[in-house]
Amino acid sequence: MSGSIAAIVPAAGKSSRFGGREKKPFVSLDGRPVWLRSAELFWKRDDVYKVYLVIAPDDRDEFRGRFGHLLAFANAEVVAGGEERFESVANALARVPESVEFVAIHDAVRPLTPPSFIDAVFAAAEKHGAAMLAIPVADTLKQVDPATNRITGTVPRGGLWQAQTPQVFRRDLLVTSYAKRNELKIPITDDAQLVEAIGHEVVVVPGSPVNFKITTQDDIELAEAILKARGAKTSSSRPAPAFDDEAKW
Repeated sequence: MSGSIAAIVPAAGKSSRFGGREKKPFVSLDGRPVWLRSAELFWKRDDVYKVYLVIAPDDRDEFRGRFGHLLAFANAEVVAGGEERFESVANALARVPESVEFVAIHDAVRPLTPPSFIDAVFAAAEKHGAAMLAIPVADTLKQVDPATNRITGTVPRGGLWQAQTPQVFRRDLLVTSYAKRNELKIPITDDAQLVEAIGHEVVVVPGSPVNFKITTQDDIELAEAILKARGAKTSSSRPAPAFDDEAKW
């Protein structure tokens, strides 16, 4: 699949739940911005044509001033985002040439995806046309009244999976899905939902708990701990005992 995949990395969100003075994608993660760690998972690959990094128009000047030098030699293009995530993806999708066969969409705040999992979801998309990473829900799920914080029910977790990214689709499927999004009249929570809505199956590839989305300040601390553990594991002749089971790191 050399050069046949475009990677869209949305980084235009408001980061309303994160707190702090910076948006999540711009925060330093062990010395490098979160968005950079996510984007370079793709632009270093031979099978990726280009990375489309989507940022909010209001952030463009700040981004250029702080990070423009990081893109000088990167296989990336900055795209203006929209008010909603699906609008940001649509803006980037419009820039992808028709000659590119597949499109991968990956959260800018999901910087720890192991390369082997990207390999796996790319291969599944090539075979089935649409694939995504996800993990089975392990914890008990409760329905809660938002006004009182009282439990109103327990949701059976059998067959439930938590969506992750990258989500990878044939370009023509994704273009068709986005062209019909206004007709569907459904809340759009991720890109797989759009592809499902036009009747195409999306295959799930088992992901990893390590591939989590940074949402809070605590997630930054956890991500930094994981990066340090990976570094220690790489530099040591003996694997760190706490991470012996994570062979795919």
